[in-house]
Amino acid sequence: MSTIVYITSSNGLGKSAFEAVTYAKKLGSDVTVVSTGLADAASLAVLGEYGAGNVLIDRSVTSDDAQQITRIIASAVEKTGANTVVFSHDLIAKSIAPRLSVRLKAGLVSGATSLPITDGGFTCSVNVFSGKAFGNVNIKTDKKIISLLPNSIQPEVTGSVCSVEDYSGNAGETRIKVLSTKKPEGEIPLTEAERVVSAGRGMKAPENWGIVEDLAKVLGAATACSRPVADIGWRPHHEHVGQTGFAIRPNLYIAAGISGAIQHLAGVNGSKVIVAINTDAEAPFFKAADYGVLGDVFEVLPRLTEALKKFNATNN
Repeated sequence: MSTIVYITSSNGLGKSAFEAVTYAKKLGSDVTVVSTGLADAASLAVLGEYGAGNVLIDRSVTSDDAQQITRIIASAVEKTGANTVVFSHDLIAKSIAPRLSVRLKAGLVSGATSLPITDGGFTCSVNVFSGKAFGNVNIKTDKKIISLLPNSIQPEVTGSVCSVEDYSGNAGETRIKVLSTKKPEGEIPLTEAERVVSAGRGMKAPENWGIVEDLAKVLGAATACSRPVADIGWRPHHEHVGQTGFAIRPNLYIAAGISGAIQHLAGVNGSKVIVAINTDAEAPFFKAADYGVLGDVFEVLPRLTEALKKFNATNN
């Protein structure tokens, strides 16, 4: 049994790459990573520590052209005889995986949250109804494609660095012209963060965001916001989480001054632990939260930050 994992290296390797390779290795198969871009061999070789046997990189493709990447992966499937392809469930996978599914006549599980159950079939769990329930998807085709929802599996170091070789996947010419590229700012990518501190209009003004960033720094967390905050320009749109923004699944999600409208909850209710801070006892977020703090964010956040600093100082 052989599995291919597609990793985009255009923004460097992140936690989602290690998760996808770990997941593929747990399928009990030989793992070949396929990548594109101009990443150096040393950085890609690290994927061997998480279970990759080797890495094939097509350096002729330096953008996220879905048609080119689909051809590259299909060529790698033919080269290796792989019967499974694994992606991290991100914007690139959402564009490529369905194309590849049609090309390979392969069943697709989009947003898998667990390893497949193989007794009597090949069944993966997925989130449905905006994460309020689980569904089971059974693939019956010989070839299978899985996109793994971030933070569904913990990366595990099981090996050592692997070989990296240049590879021509017959990508063909691109039909896309990239005019400009804007990359998210911040040290921790929001979709990969294990902890997130988010805030809404309860912050009253953009200049008050310092207390949110202070707490995030102490926690080693990413920052996020509700849609109204992004729409009025208080925070950049790449921090917007919710049904129309990024869907995230951190281990800890702190929501400060966010009421908890259903559109926002749809993007964060996969979080392991949710803490809501609000002055409104009737805020919907309290019904979804694991912990609720009824209080003023301007009082609660600084006190929480100081308490965490003291805790870190005595436990590190």
